[in-house]
Formats: sequence, structure tokens, C-alpha cells
Amino acid sequence: MPLVTKLVAEFIGTFWLVLGGCGSAVLAAGFPYAAEPLKNANFFGIGFLGVALAFGLTVLTGAYAFGHISGGHFNPAVSFGLWAGKRFPASDLLPYIIAQVLGAIVAAGVVYLIASGRADGFVLSGSNPLATNGFAAHSPGGYSLLAAFVTELVLTFIFLLVILGTTDGRAPAGFAPLAIGFTLTLIHLISIPVTNTSVNPARSLGPALFVGGEVLGQVWLFWIAPILGGLLAGWVYNTVFEAPVRRTEREAAGRY
Repeated sequence: MPLVTKLVAEFIGTFWLVLGGCGSAVLAAGFPYAAEPLKNANFFGIGFLGVALAFGLTVLTGAYAFGHISGGHFNPAVSFGLWAGKRFPASDLLPYIIAQVLGAIVAAGVVYLIASGRADGFVLSGSNPLATNGFAAHSPGGYSLLAAFVTELVLTFIFLLVILGTTDGRAPAGFAPLAIGFTLTLIHLISIPVTNTSVNPARSLGPALFVGGEVLGQVWLFWIAPILGGLLAGWVYNTVFEAPVRRTEREAAGRY
């Protein structure tokens, strides 16, 4: 498969993830502009569960649509994790990340354009405008930088272990997107109150570029923690779960 074809797939897949996930959070999770008493009741909004499902469904559908083309990363942390797990060439890392970031920025721009259609300008209000990620004052639950860092690192670590495990040649074929999508849903159910959930540097950067200010200044955490979590998971999976199998296969074939 030509690299440019893979990059187009990564661009569209990441675009879909941010449009579906962040779009649902901004446009459908609640109605902050509604008249009382609905304003505080979230009566028509989809809530945390709905947003979590939206992110999970975007990855699930995107993986089925593009996984056979590009691998369906849609996330720099996933690309780094697969590289650390010896599943992805280093030469493709930078092009993949550029495509993913561009897809996230374009999708965030579309969400911003739609949300800006209201005259009251609610799109940039609140502690997490445009579904941005953050800690301290920009954490939905007021969680600290340390809590946010640990959350993003650990959950990305688990996310990559699921990806590596379900795409292992020994795993049942055809079910990986389901497991990955449901895992991302669960990750959001855990961490939306802490960081508004990233586990994806591109997803964090796209909306933050349109918001700027303190929110953009906190994006560094949502690059470092997920990438570290991905790298650690790739190393652990390759070292603990794959290397012994390859060693056994070599020994069985009389090659040491």
C-alpha cells in the first residue's frame, strides 16, 4: 500500500474521531444555552456516557473502514506504541503523526464553525471549551497536574496493550475494532471527570489551537503522558508476550 494512501486514511480516520467525539461533547453533551430549568438539568444532553460511546464508536467504525489500509492508528500515541512494539517502521512515524494532527485540526475547525453558528458564543465558554483537555482549573473535576498525568499515562498504556493484544496474529481475527472501541469508551467513562480524556495528542492539540490561552499551554501534558504510556506498552507487550513466543518458535525450528 503506498504511503500516501495510508496517510489519507489516517487523516480521514483522525478527522472522524475528533469530529464524532469532540463534536458530540460540544454539540450534544449538554445545552448550556437552554432556558431554565433545562440549562442545569442536562435533560436533552447525551452526558458522559454518550460522549464516551461517541469516541468509542468513531474508533470502532474508523478501524473497520481504514484498518486494512493504514492500520487505523488515528493517534500519535498509538503510532509510537506500535513502533515500540516492533509493529510499525520508524520511517513512517513522522508522516503518520503529521496526517493525524492535520486531521484533528480540520475536524476541530469544523466543530468550531458549526458551534459558532449560535449568536451567544457559548462555544468558547466554560473550563473545557470546544471539548479541550486540561488539568487544575481546566479539569472538569478540578484534578491536579499529577492526577491528570497519571491518568493519561496509565490509560494510554492499557489502551495500547489492548490494541497490541487484539491485533496479535494469535488473537481471533476480525474482532480487534470492537475491543478497541469498547476500551476507548471505558477509558472515557473513567477519565472524562479528570482530564476530559485525551489518550491522543492529536485530539488534544486540534481543539486547543482554536481556544488558545491556558488551554493551549496545557497541551504539552497530553503529548508527553500518552506517548510515554504508548511506548511503555509497546515495550512490555513485545518483551513479555511476543519475544518468548518468537524465541520458542526459533528453538522448535532448530534456530537459536
